[in-house]
Amino acid sequence: MPKKIAFVGAGSFGFTRRLIKDILTYPAFSDAVITLMDIDAERLSFIKAAVDKIVTAGNYSARVEATMDRVEALTGADGVICTILQGGVDVFRKDVEIPKEYGVDINVGDTRGPAGIFRALRTIPVMLDICKDIERYCPQAVFLNYTNPMAMLCRAMQDKFPELTISGLCHSVQGTAEMLAKWIGAPMEEVTYLCAGINHQAWYLDYKWNGQDAYPLLREAVKKTEIYNEEQVRNEMFIHLGYYVTESSGHNSEYNAWFRKRPDLIEKYCTHGTGWNPGVYAYIRDYYMETANTWRDNIKEELDKPIDLERGHEYASSIFNAVIGDGTLYEFNGNVRNFGLIDNLPEGCCVEVPVLASRRGLNPLHVGKLPPQLALMNNISARCEELAVEGSLAGDREMIYQAIYFDPLTSAVLSLAEIREMVDKMFTANADWLTQFKPAKVSIRI
Repeated sequence: MPKKIAFVGAGSFGFTRRLIKDILTYPAFSDAVITLMDIDAERLSFIKAAVDKIVTAGNYSARVEATMDRVEALTGADGVICTILQGGVDVFRKDVEIPKEYGVDINVGDTRGPAGIFRALRTIPVMLDICKDIERYCPQAVFLNYTNPMAMLCRAMQDKFPELTISGLCHSVQGTAEMLAKWIGAPMEEVTYLCAGINHQAWYLDYKWNGQDAYPLLREAVKKTEIYNEEQVRNEMFIHLGYYVTESSGHNSEYNAWFRKRPDLIEKYCTHGTGWNPGVYAYIRDYYMETANTWRDNIKEELDKPIDLERGHEYASSIFNAVIGDGTLYEFNGNVRNFGLIDNLPEGCCVEVPVLASRRGLNPLHVGKLPPQLALMNNISARCEELAVEGSLAGDREMIYQAIYFDPLTSAVLSLAEIREMVDKMFTANADWLTQFKPAKVSIRI
């Protein structure tokens, strides 16, 4: 029987198209049923046309379906991919604009900190509803999540639905590994690494070229001005912490207290980088606002381009092939709960570690202890995420205040009372989306 792969949030045009192109390169899925589901009919029609074009170009026998009914999409699915965005720019712009009023300068805001936490609060209920449908209509499916904030969403889903096969995927691990290989002139096929930590802040515990430690080469590489400037924040972290971190400088600048707490630091480290995302304020908000009226033209332009059928480096297709395809073993970095995986991070928190995909499913691998300085940094964020998830599941505002009290950047800029005032304002801005929360208690002011 042909395998069925369902995409929830398929209107994410570039991402969905890229993932489907990869999936169809595997013979086990050349005749698959690809079911595209989105709540936006116009975006759904665009992605359906794009996928049809991929099927034709590859001469595949796959069948492409489009629906706005999630149950229809999930029924009988063997694999599910989620790329949803809960709320448009009008709501998530407040995630960064309200903190900015209080002096908390955020670059992206989709992962952690006040902005990431409120995105999680809006999104967790929807993700749990998706899991309920998977449990009912395709309980054996492999569910791969690409929606942010990755760690908090996966932690919530894996807590409430432990019997489902769920992992979260991010391309920062393999993307950064390729960047580092380029810096030292190493062919990627000759590079191996062990990477572990938390999402967007995992660490290359070893990085080798032909079996030899490549960290000495990387230390020399970042001394070059042009390379240092590509990733100013991450390179500065590498110089001082001794290990290289995943995800861009813009993202990482907002996960700690070192780079965005003062205007002069923002000017020095977050403004002039030459990489993809240098760290300027509200980078993603501005991108979405700029493309709000041009995305249709951009998609039409993409539809007219020739199709490159070569497989990319996203994990999803190879995971599906290992579990529900031809069974070829595949190791990837996935987001799973920390049950005996990283010894010096909180038990049960969401960690990003090597996972082996096979006919047996998804089996995360024991890493051991992180170097103490890395564990210290990850612990702060992981424990804030734990508080935020528990607060979301319980509908408890106090836990949300407390999670944000300890966020490194926020606590470097604001007092406890100021943080509470800021969070109250964010709750008000999100009132229509956060009906699971109890009414606010009266704050005491002295």
